[in-house]
Amino acid sequence: MTDDRDLALALLRWQVEMGADEPIGDAPVNRLVAPPPKAAEPLAAAVAAAPRQATRAPQALPLQPVQESVSTARRIAQGCNSLDELREALSRFDLCPLRATATNLVFADGNPDSGLMFIGEAPGADEDRQGLPFVGASGKLLDRMLAAIGRDRTTAYITNTIFWRPPGNRTPTPLESELCVPFLERHIELVRPKMLVLLGKQAATVVLESAEGITRLRGKWKAYTRSGLDLPVMPTYHPAYLLRNAPAKREAWRDFLEVKNRLESTNSV
Repeated sequence: MTDDRDLALALLRWQVEMGADEPIGDAPVNRLVAPPPKAAEPLAAAVAAAPRQATRAPQALPLQPVQESVSTARRIAQGCNSLDELREALSRFDLCPLRATATNLVFADGNPDSGLMFIGEAPGADEDRQGLPFVGASGKLLDRMLAAIGRDRTTAYITNTIFWRPPGNRTPTPLESELCVPFLERHIELVRPKMLVLLGKQAATVVLESAEGITRLRGKWKAYTRSGLDLPVMPTYHPAYLLRNAPAKREAWRDFLEVKNRLESTNSV
């Protein structure tokens, strides 16, 4: 009995390490007990119940519902004339699947009038619980990086490309990103920052519409030119990456110094 319990605990620990940290059923399943055999369906009944077109080659799913959902997201986002309206619209937006699995909407934190806007990837477990971006371990590192250039959350504005936590902190799917992009673009329009700092590959891919990796993009000034805006953009590493790869902190520090020097030289904030 003890061996079975130890094995079950070891399997549970492995699942948590792999990111399976949320239940998907109302009751636990005992994987140590074989399920009862399923009654075989009579072949004649199965054949009779099958639709005739089932023997045809499978057809591709239509793209129209996805396009309609993205168009709806864009229409809703463009109808928002303030950050409060945008936050409220996102809280009611039910076309993104992530909303159904997340605990809280994670909209933004900091000062939208600061002129300096940071964009990360997606909320994690701590952010999902508190409803604020960058409040976990990576958020604490971001706070220290901000302090190193004389900033904090009263002199910076922070958000993500995705507004709900993906289950298990997995990478957002292309559909999830597409549905959030209209709200992110409107977010930038309403804030009208003087400068954008992109934290990690996902943010760089979405905002810059670039397929290049973050190691190639980081440290080089880019431009965001949409909706009448022409903003300097600095891509850099995500703090979560820096926690796993300490040597990269030196490069991220140089990127933050670039941001600080540009802000000071242009006297823009």
